[in-house]
Amino acid sequence: MIREKEFGAVSGWVIVFVLIPGGAACVWWLISGIRGEHMAWIISALVALALQMVLAAGLFVVNPNEAKVLQLFGKYVGTARQPGLRFANPFFTKRRVSMRVRNFESARLKVNDLDGNPIEIAAVVVWRVVDTAEAIFEVDDYENYVHVQSESALRNMVTSYPYDVHDDAQLSLRGHTQAIADHLRKEIQERLSKAGVEVIEARISHLAYASEIAAAMLQRQQAGAIIAARQRIVDGAVGMVEMALDRLARNNVVELDEERKAAMVSNLLVVLCSERSTQPIVNTGTLHH
Repeated sequence: MIREKEFGAVSGWVIVFVLIPGGAACVWWLISGIRGEHMAWIISALVALALQMVLAAGLFVVNPNEAKVLQLFGKYVGTARQPGLRFANPFFTKRRVSMRVRNFESARLKVNDLDGNPIEIAAVVVWRVVDTAEAIFEVDDYENYVHVQSESALRNMVTSYPYDVHDDAQLSLRGHTQAIADHLRKEIQERLSKAGVEVIEARISHLAYASEIAAAMLQRQQAGAIIAARQRIVDGAVGMVEMALDRLARNNVVELDEERKAAMVSNLLVVLCSERSTQPIVNTGTLHH
């Protein structure tokens, strides 16, 4: 595996200040040779100008948040990251790599969730190159590699979670966005580490049931929500009834036999679990009539 190593390219301005007067001297020497018909002067001036052009080929510019990967006849030499006008061996090939933060949105993928329901999902991935050598030499096209592996990680992640649940103890794609985003970012990072890429953020940008089951799943989701809500209401009502009976017995407010307790429990459950407001009936007689 090829790792990035820094190449300390010298400042290009030093070479520029050498090339400008040197080039002017070569031109003057060439003109003088032509006027005086001195062939040796002409040849030497042309050779000097050729050397000046070769040296000028070693100049290159590094922009902020950019790097240049340097190679000499196929061998990796190093990476120049310091911005500005730089100079290196004229025979180095220089390949630009952007170090800026980039993002892309995946296509809308149709995948089955943990329960086997077909859903449509897409994600936004924010990334940047942190190792130029791995990005250039370990994969063929690191930008395409990021796109393909991100979609593959998204597909794999979706199969581990249901679309929606009514139990807070279980994670779902719709109900636990932060946990799902963390899992997705971690899974994408594992796939892109070999390409010298850091995943800064990954979040779901689109989530819905597939069109062919959307209507049916909406009814199922509504039914499940109603059942979960009624279950909570019943659990709360039973707890309140138990608390009321315990409080009455502990404070000796009234003594109830089993039949009266059953009637009281029934009435309280009706009041607490009813979907409509109950109408109170005032008993003006005795407790038993």
